[in-house]
Amino acid sequence: MFPVDRLPLAQAYADLLATQGVIRGLIGPREAPRLWSRHLLNSAVLEEQVPQGASVADVGSGAGLPGVALAIARPDVTVTLIEPLLRRATFLEETVRELGLCGVSVVRARGEDLHRAEELRPGFDVVTSRAVASFAQLLTWCMPLVAPTGAMVALKGGSVGAEVQDAARELREWQCAPPQVVELGLGRLVETTHAVRVAWSDPSSVTWPSQRRTTARPPRRRGQR
Repeated sequence: MFPVDRLPLAQAYADLLATQGVIRGLIGPREAPRLWSRHLLNSAVLEEQVPQGASVADVGSGAGLPGVALAIARPDVTVTLIEPLLRRATFLEETVRELGLCGVSVVRARGEDLHRAEELRPGFDVVTSRAVASFAQLLTWCMPLVAPTGAMVALKGGSVGAEVQDAARELREWQCAPPQVVELGLGRLVETTHAVRVAWSDPSSVTWPSQRRTTARPPRRRGQR
């Protein structure tokens, strides 16, 4: 995951999470002892789904997972960390500056406003997220940011298959290709990471921001079809 010459950066990031991350409420105190196994490594394996030299957006970046971990593991990519809360965005800016991460920027924006943000144009090769929202909600937030030949790659738990089934209507409305559930870190991690990858069904018809639907729909009530 992390190249040998980047391990000092990864350790410095882990130290920031274990100190300032905990103090500022971005990481729970119980998470500090398992930062490497549960957070850093499980985020860094996202690089398996990221092409060389790609542009990546991390929506709802929080403490920088998976975006900062990816930027450390893959210095060839550019990463935009998107976070609406001031205290988290401030931590991200300080982390990027302290670690000296080139090609990493922070944008403070809410999910429902992402498609209006000028600094996010003209779209990204990979739009990712981790523990942010349901898969259906992520489609509404992330797909408007995906370049015509790009993809949304959301890191999810073991129940991702059920979430994909529940988002059948949103997948049709966004005219997405059939999603692919992938397991990252096979043969590399004891605890692998599940992700779901979604691309456009017809890249030639995509403009930025996507004109298909750029306003969030009220959530469905339980039992509503």
